[in-house]
Amino acid sequence: MKNNNYIYGVVGVLVGIVLVNIFPTLASVGLNSQYPNMMNGYMMSGGRQNNRMGNGQNIMGDIDRHFIEQMIPHHQDAVVMAELALQKAKRAEIKTLAQAIVTAQTKEINEMRIWYKDWYGSDVPDSVTYMGHSMTNHSQGMMMGGRMGDETDMDALKNAKDFDAEFIEEMIPHHQMAVMMAQMVATASTRDEIKKLAENIIQSQTSEIN
Repeated sequence: MKNNNYIYGVVGVLVGIVLVNIFPTLASVGLNSQYPNMMNGYMMSGGRQNNRMGNGQNIMGDIDRHFIEQMIPHHQDAVVMAELALQKAKRAEIKTLAQAIVTAQTKEINEMRIWYKDWYGSDVPDSVTYMGHSMTNHSQGMMMGGRMGDETDMDALKNAKDFDAEFIEEMIPHHQMAVMMAQMVATASTRDEIKKLAENIIQSQTSEIN
């Protein structure tokens, strides 16, 4: 969303897990050039948290778990915005995009839930995936452990005079965040399912951004 703290908060969770092992690789896939503001913001905020994690943690072993725990609520947010667009958008192109987002990301949410249960023996924690009816958890914000955002962005979308323009302004950075997370896990994960999902996210959401 517009609030860059949302982006930095989610990046802090995922990047804090993998950065020490794959930073040179991230540079090689062009993340710094594609999203310099995100990476600089991470280094100034969420990146500091990496020092608190402890060297004994199995960093790479947790990447798939953390990716799912972060991507599910991220997808849920996109679905909420897209469902609102189906009700309020004036342009057929926006409604078509919104329906594609709902269909694709709902399917991916269900896939990730199944994988999580199979791989880790439990459901995705409610504290991670719970969003409620209005995304109000965003207003509380968390660094290193959850999502970070601003409820007023959703309010702005609901009350926008030009809904279609506001939807685009909200969804582009939201998609950019998903692409960035997917690029990182595509590099770090050893599971074919996660790699394939990541590639699908990169391709589909980059296309929608453009």
